[in-house]
Amino acid sequence: MTQELPIIIAGGGIGGLAAACGLARKGQRSIVVEQAPQLGEIGAGIQIGPNAFHCFDYLGVGDEARSVAVYIDHLRLMDAQTAEDITSIPLDDPFRKFYGNPYAVVHRADLHGVLLKFCETSPLVDIRTNHVVTGYEQDGTSATLLLKDREPLKGRFLIGAEGLRSPIRGQMIGDGEPRISGHATYRSVIPTEQMPEDLRWNAATLWAGPKCHIVHYPLKGGKVYNLVVTYHRDEKEAIAGKPVSKEDVAQGFEHIHPRARQIIEHGTDWKQWVLCDRDPISNWVDGRVALLGDSAHPMLQYFAQGACMAMEDAVALSHCIENHGQDIEGALQRYQQMRMVRTARVQMNSRLIGEYIYHPDDAKAAVRNHVMRSMGADDWYRQLNWLYGSNGLDAAAATDAAA
Repeated sequence: MTQELPIIIAGGGIGGLAAACGLARKGQRSIVVEQAPQLGEIGAGIQIGPNAFHCFDYLGVGDEARSVAVYIDHLRLMDAQTAEDITSIPLDDPFRKFYGNPYAVVHRADLHGVLLKFCETSPLVDIRTNHVVTGYEQDGTSATLLLKDREPLKGRFLIGAEGLRSPIRGQMIGDGEPRISGHATYRSVIPTEQMPEDLRWNAATLWAGPKCHIVHYPLKGGKVYNLVVTYHRDEKEAIAGKPVSKEDVAQGFEHIHPRARQIIEHGTDWKQWVLCDRDPISNWVDGRVALLGDSAHPMLQYFAQGACMAMEDAVALSHCIENHGQDIEGALQRYQQMRMVRTARVQMNSRLIGEYIYHPDDAKAAVRNHVMRSMGADDWYRQLNWLYGSNGLDAAAATDAAA
């Protein structure tokens, strides 16, 4: 019978595993398929705001997520040309009290591992690797995931969480290749002893300059530092994880203050990505098939919210299935309705932040410095409350409960 079929989740990254966690917490059985031969996450550090911790708690992995996080003291913004402070947002007890949760940084693999452990130990989650998605079919009572050189998988419904180039999105939306931002970003992780001693701050630090920025913060309990260097090079080709030399990374940073520029010299084993996103859409559900995370709303890194939004999606999805699960298509439409405006707002703001906070020059930079220096901690708390004060579910959940 249809109701006995599992839920099929395509994609074993943070979004797909978070969805499996959330559904399992609601007693729902799922099969997670991943094209890679083994599950894991590439990349390095990510920042996780209080909204992510709200999600961890809802998904049942709050304590585990807190145990792998590094709790920084400040979000620090520096002028990369002058090496002067622009602003610093304290992340101390008043911040935590205001939002109900901390701000932290974590290695992407550690966060993925927390979700994976939950899924591997849950009798309601079946994880299968080496499954390459080619498309989907549906008949009004079920959805079927089509796979390369494997038998199709039939489920009550299907979630596409395969990332930026999701085949399920390709079939559903047909919007082609993602938008290439032109921004080249370079990542390195180094032992703390290789980090310049005067920059070993327990902070997520951003050095903002014309067409470029540099980010650094501690990971792994302070044993290593995550380095991210970005330059708007007008790149035309999408690149992911390409090894590059230190000279390649440093190209164009001659106008940056030596104190910030030395970060590049201390990095090792640099790898390059070219940042991509897509325009917001309002139609990421097709009958019994829905998109989640980067498959639905890929965004630039500048708001540090990509993983957070995927986890919020998982929270909203599991809530909708619990409350509207007798009508699967209606539940997925409700999920889309709950998530579309919020995720589109983050996508759009990520682009604006890149232009007006991370990379402005001359008068635009002067305006940024003036406005941000005038803001105190309480101003920042109120300014960011729409984002950090929610798990993306609160108001909608209250509406559902009252219905």
